[in-house]
Amino acid sequence: MLLKSLKLSNFRQFKDEEIYFSTDSYKNVTIIIGENGTGKTTFSQAFFWCLYGDVDFKDKSMLNKIVASELVPDKSATVKVVLSLIHAGIEYEITTEQVYTINYSGKLKNSNITRAIQCKKKGQQDFLKPLEIEPRIKEILPKELSKYFFFDGERIEKMSKEIQSGRKSYEFAEAVRGILGLSAFISALEHLKPTSKGVIGSYENSYDAKSNTNIARYTADIEKYQIQLEKIEDRIKEIEDEIPKSQDRKKELEKIIQQYAKGEQLQKQKNDLIRKRSSTINSKKLTTDKLLKEFNDKSSSYFARSMIKKSLEILKQGDFTNKDIPEMHSKTIDFLIKKGTCLCGTPLDVGSEEYNNILKLLQYLPPQSIGITVGQFIKESQMRAKTSGDLFESNSSMLSIIEEQNDTIGGYDDEIALVEKNLVGIKSVAPFQRELQICEKIIRDRSREKDGLIEQRGSIRTKKERVNTERQALTLRDETNKKVEIYKAYAQYMYDGLEKVYKENETFTRKKLEDTINDIFKGIYQGGLSLTIDENYNISVLVDDYEQFSNVETSTAQSISVIFAFISGIIKMARESNTSKDERAKMLASEPYPLVMDAPLSAFDKRRIKSVCKALPNIAEQVIIFIKDTDGELAKEYMGEKVGKQYRFDKLNEFETVLK
Repeated sequence: MLLKSLKLSNFRQFKDEEIYFSTDSYKNVTIIIGENGTGKTTFSQAFFWCLYGDVDFKDKSMLNKIVASELVPDKSATVKVVLSLIHAGIEYEITTEQVYTINYSGKLKNSNITRAIQCKKKGQQDFLKPLEIEPRIKEILPKELSKYFFFDGERIEKMSKEIQSGRKSYEFAEAVRGILGLSAFISALEHLKPTSKGVIGSYENSYDAKSNTNIARYTADIEKYQIQLEKIEDRIKEIEDEIPKSQDRKKELEKIIQQYAKGEQLQKQKNDLIRKRSSTINSKKLTTDKLLKEFNDKSSSYFARSMIKKSLEILKQGDFTNKDIPEMHSKTIDFLIKKGTCLCGTPLDVGSEEYNNILKLLQYLPPQSIGITVGQFIKESQMRAKTSGDLFESNSSMLSIIEEQNDTIGGYDDEIALVEKNLVGIKSVAPFQRELQICEKIIRDRSREKDGLIEQRGSIRTKKERVNTERQALTLRDETNKKVEIYKAYAQYMYDGLEKVYKENETFTRKKLEDTINDIFKGIYQGGLSLTIDENYNISVLVDDYEQFSNVETSTAQSISVIFAFISGIIKMARESNTSKDERAKMLASEPYPLVMDAPLSAFDKRRIKSVCKALPNIAEQVIIFIKDTDGELAKEYMGEKVGKQYRFDKLNEFETVLK
């Protein structure tokens, strides 16, 4: 995209001004100089208002104050901004208007914003239909990406902190992928993916259930599981965005609290108590686990000790030694009794002395084998009684320790509550302390919720796969459904292949972006720092000679250098992809964008201003800088021959500025 001109009519300080930007490929810098309050920010905000009907000003009335004061009832005044640009070889003239009137009560009213787009390609001129305007604006420059190319000094620093903190990692990742040409992959994957709106998902509702009623039931279950999974994924994304925000705010609040001597001392005391409480809880858990294990291992023997003791006393009174008859079994006695005659021929009449004597042998013969059995029982009983003898004393000791630990934990709870009460009682810290407690609760609750959702997601996926397998076994028996299975398999194959290619290209792009950003960052900052980018496009700052010190705290100049390098790196890669001969780069080609900056150099020292001014014209296709007088002279000096056009704001009064 190349900006040609911007015309303002009755737009805040500017009653009728037009600026033409340098479109020269070599002299690609336009400088607009003006002191604070002359309208630099207003002029830069005009881009946003023209494209999206939105501004960052608290006062949303765009009408020039002088024009508004001259309005009378039944008369109107129009605010208009016309932006001319070239995008993808097509010339556009975007006109945005808003009509203002005043009623008899002196109240200023405004109409809805209207927008018209005129385009010209190869000499053919045309106007877009109303329904075509918003999609075309989004195609030229989506609003969510615009802040990366139209920004002021304050926003630069804020964006840098957000990128380094990961506070808006998802948003940054989406922006980078869109700018660097990965959106086509993402759109294709979105189109194919197995959701209710994707191609694969659409096949889920294409099965013919006439051949088997279970197909409809399985399909309904799969759809239900898919909807649940999509809700879980959406919620996990929300949580992953919410937790870093709460963590960042927690850090900010802790710093605020620690700025106060008493608050800092109390906060330190609280942290120390929390640490000790946590340590005691861990010790209690270890003691409890040990007690439970010992109780589980020895309790049955311990509670049987009295019975074992009585049994051993009884057994001592009996003589069970040498009572067993070798090689004889109780079945032999049963046989002799049934036969009625002993082996020696003696009759075994019921009630006779011989009969009673042979009956007594049963208690000494197998399967009882009482002598052996009694011996084993005595030995095992003695061992059990011995090993469980100290269970009571050992368990009592550990219970005493646990009770002491509970008392200690309770004491820590009371002390922590007292410290928190004292913190809340400190007037300057109280609201921050309350908010800190809310942040801590949010972090705990959301983390717990995320863990639960991940577990739930795994369970639902398993159920969905099982039902899908059962349905597939039925659908493959029917020719119509078999075709659906084949089509779905083709779509899944395309999705998997495209996802693989996307991941390869995304990894390649991210690595190249990291290298590009580091080259630019080191050129601007010229310090011993370097940047790394993770898979979510969070940036960490490393000390080159001490890589173990990651994500170090950055100064304002360093932070702004980071965001300059980040945005410049994206623009440079987008620009190079259009001229690259590399096949991968061609596949990822995207439209290059200009850089429009309001007061970008104010946080830098003279040396770094020079570095930035040297770097920007060589990185971006077009650079437009709104800058104050002192920085403007330096910018002109360092950019030199790269400056194609130059303007100055002249403030006539508080409500009107002209361009010279």
